[in-house]
Amino acid sequence: MNVLPQPLRDETFLDLAAMADALGRSTDYRVLRRLVARPTYTPANGQEVKTGVLLDTETTGLDHRKDEIIELGMVKFDYLANGRIVGVRDVFSAFNEPSGPISAEVTALTGITDEMVAGHRIDDAAVLAFVEDGVITIAHNSAFDRKFAERYWPVFEGMAWGCSATEVDWRAHGFAGAQLGYLLNGAGYFHHAHRAVDDCHALLEVLDFVLPTTGAPALALLLDKARKPTMRVWAEQSPFELKDSLKERGYRWNDGSDGRPKSWYLDVDEAAVDTEIAFLRSEIYMRDVEPGVQRLTAFTRFSCRV
Repeated sequence: MNVLPQPLRDETFLDLAAMADALGRSTDYRVLRRLVARPTYTPANGQEVKTGVLLDTETTGLDHRKDEIIELGMVKFDYLANGRIVGVRDVFSAFNEPSGPISAEVTALTGITDEMVAGHRIDDAAVLAFVEDGVITIAHNSAFDRKFAERYWPVFEGMAWGCSATEVDWRAHGFAGAQLGYLLNGAGYFHHAHRAVDDCHALLEVLDFVLPTTGAPALALLLDKARKPTMRVWAEQSPFELKDSLKERGYRWNDGSDGRPKSWYLDVDEAAVDTEIAFLRSEIYMRDVEPGVQRLTAFTRFSCRV
């Protein structure tokens, strides 16, 4: 095998970097750089930072009540009040052997095999120690990951959560969707997602990306959204023939199997709840009703306890 001497390798790298920079300055090209995980850092004395945790799970299925976690990845990071990410504090990555074989479909999706997880258990005490100084946990689909995390580790029940997939309106900021790989490309990177922790590193760069529409990191937008309460409006016993009207307005169906109402529901900002109730009275029920309303915060949003 032919290997270039170190000076030639360094020179080749510099040439490629110079070419990438030149292409990046052109309006005719976009350059994607391979994502390299940030090294951990030591916080500076006196620097006022807060600590967040990025979390991703791989599971044997979609049902948080019966399916199992087979991999947990987390990246703990510090950020400033303006949402700028300062550095990575620590990284957590672990497999977990489920009670039965991993299906071929899950292996095809995640790349995780029975052999990879055999004999592995996630250390509960290590998870608790890792997240205890975090003020918020962020996943790229918190409606999925939070339910699994709470079932395995109750510490997540008391933590604030944010969702990078739904609490940033990516389309309003120039993106065509919220898929993580696409967002990463928009931030100027590509990565080969093999482990849950790899997706956490990718999400870190997405959240640190300065949005051209705001001049601030995407994390600032997410944190602002997560801090605001939302109201969940339940359209219980709504007429079946008007379900399409509810769907068009953004209502989602809950089948009642999780203990919540068997009903359509919609989450809205506090300021919009009166408008939503007026819509239900005039367009759905055709009478004066009082729909069920729940107030959600970052501490309850996305939880299976709501």
